[in-house]
Amino acid sequence: MGKLNKKNQISEFEEKLRESAAKADNNLPARTPADETLHTKREERVIPVIEEQAHVSKRVVESGKVRISKNVHEDEVLIDVPIVHEEVDVQRIPINQYVDQAPPAVRYEGDKMIVTVLREELVLVKRIKVVEELHIINRKVEEHNTQPISLRREEINIERVQNSDPNSRQL
Repeated sequence: MGKLNKKNQISEFEEKLRESAAKADNNLPARTPADETLHTKREERVIPVIEEQAHVSKRVVESGKVRISKNVHEDEVLIDVPIVHEEVDVQRIPINQYVDQAPPAVRYEGDKMIVTVLREELVLVKRIKVVEELHIINRKVEEHNTQPISLRREEINIERVQNSDPNSRQL
């Protein structure tokens, strides 16, 4: 881009212009008196066309700084958590019947489990008497229990810090 020549303190462009003008003058044929009369009105001359080119470069310069900080906030929130447990209902049904053979100890009717309770009685003749049955039903009961819990969240703060170097430019 326009570097200065150390010898003459002129630009490279001006130096090239002078060189090409000198070459043009040296390349012209010697003029005769006849040529002088022909060229009195119009004189031809070669003018060199010179182009100057620029070489551009760039560099990365620190233009500022960023400071990042993080804050943690804790908030109390209420959440509803379903808790499931089973409850058992036991119904005692009196039967009081004598039987010749013992029925099965446990039987099922749908979701109901029936346990037969037996008792031996002393008689002249020994017999089996069904005293009662236990009817057991399993049910699922859902309760909602509200509990406070702590939830954390993060917040990011960004602060731009200006560079103290006056020669740096922001890109």
